[in-house]
Amino acid sequence: MSIKYIETPIGIVELKSNQNNLAGLSVVNQKGIDIDIEPVLLEAEKQIHEYFAGTRKKFELDLYLSGTEFQLKVFQAVLKIPYGMSASYSDISNAIGNPKSMRAVGMANHKNPLPIIIPCHRVIGKNGSLTGYVFGVDVKKYVLDLEKSFDSVSS
Repeated sequence: MSIKYIETPIGIVELKSNQNNLAGLSVVNQKGIDIDIEPVLLEAEKQIHEYFAGTRKKFELDLYLSGTEFQLKVFQAVLKIPYGMSASYSDISNAIGNPKSMRAVGMANHKNPLPIIIPCHRVIGKNGSLTGYVFGVDVKKYVLDLEKSFDSVSS
């Protein structure tokens, strides 16, 4: 496993790769030591900086996703939410053919190994409320506002 630390507007991000695929993204308290940096981590760093600068709306990285069959379905549905847009937990439940699974969709989002890349921040409450987010609701609001501001500039 390779590890790289980068500074972003939401804090220090730890990137992990597994055999040339991006496997993990998390916000950490302090920078650690980069380990055996694979090219995918350098590309992920570049694309994440572009995303926060508003010049990238879609990530193009090889991903290593782990999880249950249900979680993987949720991740695939979340990947389809367009930049600057949002979907409710109910929308995702319906998209995966399991309309009563809103809570389970929320739990799957919490287990998302690649927040930002798999944009679970775009999943909100049916009434528009910003419900939980692995990096906190303040970060969720920041990222959603960031996308909306860049999306309106380029539209």
